[in-house]
Order: sequence, then structure tokens, then C-alpha cells
Amino acid sequence: MATQDTEDLLEMSADTRGLLDEHDLVPLWEVENDMGDLLDDIGANIWKWDDIQAAIDGIEEDVPIEDLPPGFQRRVAVPINAPHAISNTIYVGVQTVSPGETAPAHRHASSALRFTIDGHEEMKTVVAGEEFPMHDHDLITTPQWEWHDHVNDSDETAAWLDILDLPLFLDTLNNSHVFENHELERQPVTKTQGYWDSQYGRGRPTNEDDDDSIPGPFEGDRAATPPYRFGWDEMVEALRQHADNDDPDPYDGHSLAYVNPATGEPPVTPTMSFRAQLLQEATDRHFHNSTEVYFVIEGEGVTHVGDEALEWGEKDIFVVPPDEIHHHEPDSEEAILLGITDEPVLRALNFYAEAEPSS
Repeated sequence: MATQDTEDLLEMSADTRGLLDEHDLVPLWEVENDMGDLLDDIGANIWKWDDIQAAIDGIEEDVPIEDLPPGFQRRVAVPINAPHAISNTIYVGVQTVSPGETAPAHRHASSALRFTIDGHEEMKTVVAGEEFPMHDHDLITTPQWEWHDHVNDSDETAAWLDILDLPLFLDTLNNSHVFENHELERQPVTKTQGYWDSQYGRGRPTNEDDDDSIPGPFEGDRAATPPYRFGWDEMVEALRQHADNDDPDPYDGHSLAYVNPATGEPPVTPTMSFRAQLLQEATDRHFHNSTEVYFVIEGEGVTHVGDEALEWGEKDIFVVPPDEIHHHEPDSEEAILLGITDEPVLRALNFYAEAEPSS
């Protein structure tokens, strides 16, 4: 005998159905299979740098920053793998600023980080009154509700990754995004270079009252992420020291997490975790319910995701969706990846899960 659907076995009277419809009520068995379907399931995907480069070059040539609408004066190419971003929780874009240009100052509710792809001493992102030079592979934080603008005083186009928790905020949580443009194109520079490092580096000011300048009007149970520049020279040296002295993580290789400078502990923001990964051999297969986005800093290789093989090279971007068995294989002697994940959100709610495949 053919199996009947639950809806057929549990037929309700017209009166009961009418009452449910009248008062916007639905029995559980008619909705439980649709839970989680408001957002698209993302799949494994990769964006090759040659294609991204051609696109951002075209955007730079066709669209001057000053012609863009207020609030969107950023020239960015956005990898799309979910309705509006690379995933349902993480937004990644590749932004460029041409020589002599300024991406005007604004501030917003979501946290943002910049990872420099092609930088220069005279390419600066200005955050909370300090100019942060953007050297290759530096990671610079932009806290919630802090003014920030991008100023290119060099003679070369600069490019970087914008990484935000926008889709988590707007799509997954269905919230509104508070946003404000500065009255000036460039915010006033009120701090000397290195000021925020002096506040959150190894030496910390003592006996100072909190002026509530970080993070602005938003509150939570985690320490806010202050403005900070993680220099790549220090991070890659730490990776080398790890490789020379410690065993690799079976899933991530020699992996170092970026920390919240206010606490000295990961994650770098309450919603996203960042790590630098040095791969010198194939990693073990595993899976987890978090989303992972990768940027290839150096080297070539392949990441196996389910039945797919994502072959990657320098500056490529790829995504590993939740619950897919995956592992990395560097082709050459070694490769270095930037890994970004929404794992902190799941951990904060006691929902994070990770395991090796059973066979």
C-alpha cells in the first residue's frame, strides 16, 4: 500500500480549517517541512581572480565614485551565491579606489573588515580619526557605528576585500540597517598613526574611564571590536613560527585566529571569525554547520567539497557551505589562505556542530 502524506491522514473539518485560516493559524505538521526555506541553501562555489579583476577594472573605468548615489559611493564587485551575497551570513566584496580618489565617509550598524589585496603606503582607510595604511594582506577592522572613509593618495589603484555581516543582519535576522553619511567627504584625522594600536596593543592605558566611543549605540554581551590594523608581516611570521615549532591542525593546517584587540581572544568580531592558514600537506576530511569563505593569499591547490573539486590559485575566492564534507590539498609545497566563518554566531547560541565523516 502506498504511503500517504501526513496532510491526507490528518484531514480536518471545514469548520476547523476556517478557524485556522481566519486567525492566521497553521498546524505544526503543515509548516515544519518548510522551516528554513526562507533563504536559499548555498552551494560550493569559486570565483577566479582573472574574472574578478576584469570586472573590477571595467567598473573602475565605467563608474566614477562621484557618480554613485549617496550611501553607495563604493565601487565594489560582489560575489553572489545567496540572494544578496556570498552566503546568508557573510558578505564579501572586492572594492577599488583609483589614484587621487576618496570613498566618502559614512558609518553603519554592521561590522566591517578590510583585507588588502593590492595596497600601498599611501592608500589609507580612515577609521575613528586615524589613518591606517593598507599594505598587502593587512586586515583592518571597522567597528560598528564608526566613521570610515578610504583615501588613495598613491598613483596606483588599490583593491581589497570588504567583509561584513550584512546578510546575517538584513536577511537572516530580517533587521534594518542603520546608516549615516558624514557631512564631510573625508572625516577629520584626529589621531596620530598608531594611536589605536597603542590603546589595544601589548601596552594598555590604565585608570582611564570608558568614554563609550566604541561601539556607539549598539549593545551586547561581547566586547566591541576596536579600530585596529593587523599587519601581515607579523601574522605571516607567526605562521612560520607555528610551522617550525607546532603540529598542524588536522583540518586547517597551521592556523592562527585573528583576535579582538580589546580582549586578546578570538573571534575578531562577535559575528565572524578570521584565521590565516598555512597548508603544507592535505588536511583531513570533516564537516560542520558553519559557512566558510576563503581567499587565497599564496599558492595553488584544490578543496574537495562533497563531490566537487574547487581548484584555486592566488587571489581566488571560494565558499564551503554548511554540512558538506571537505578537505584542502595544496598543489605546491605550501599555500596560505584567509579563512572567514560565521561560526561565532552558532557558538553563541550553542548550535555549532563539527565532526569527521563516519566512513
